[in-house]
Amino acid sequence: MKDFYEIRWHGRGGQGAKTVALLFADAALSTGKYIQAFPEYGPERMGAPVQSFNRLADKNITVHCAVESPDVVVVLDQTLMDSVDTISGLIDNGIILINTLKTPKDIRDKYKIKSDIKIFTINASKISIEEFKVHKPNTPMLGALVKVTGILDFDKMLKDTKEKLGIKFKSKPELIEGNLNSIKRAYKEVVSE
Repeated sequence: MKDFYEIRWHGRGGQGAKTVALLFADAALSTGKYIQAFPEYGPERMGAPVQSFNRLADKNITVHCAVESPDVVVVLDQTLMDSVDTISGLIDNGIILINTLKTPKDIRDKYKIKSDIKIFTINASKISIEEFKVHKPNTPMLGALVKVTGILDFDKMLKDTKEKLGIKFKSKPELIEGNLNSIKRAYKEVVSE
């Protein structure tokens, strides 16, 4: 049994995979958890595949490497699944959360995903565009992640995220409110099989 919980985020450059891993880490840290958050990318440019990682535990984490056997895989852009092995290493009974218009059953059938993997989908792109007028599916995916895993207290995560966004977007209160609304919507709208 692992001493920590691992998440691997797949996105494209510019979609906020690194930012959302950091937001998740900050929220987890504020609850007293030990946390790691780190990206993996090279000279990629906007639109190129990128990965970010989180490790969460109740005690000090001494492992410092890429996440090879995640408990959860979060995919910010479903089209990545056509060219990147996004579910590589996902543990048995793991969770995959995908930003897509498709249903979990459609995803399972298309990508031949084993029946023991739990699949959740959310149209995070639509939510982000409607809530803050930008195609950045990262913060809606944060809300959906908290819902499907139950790993963090939603209200505490939302409060911490509001504080962090308040610092980052101090002069743009509409972005703060839009991001928070998108997190709340995704928490409610995420779909399972």
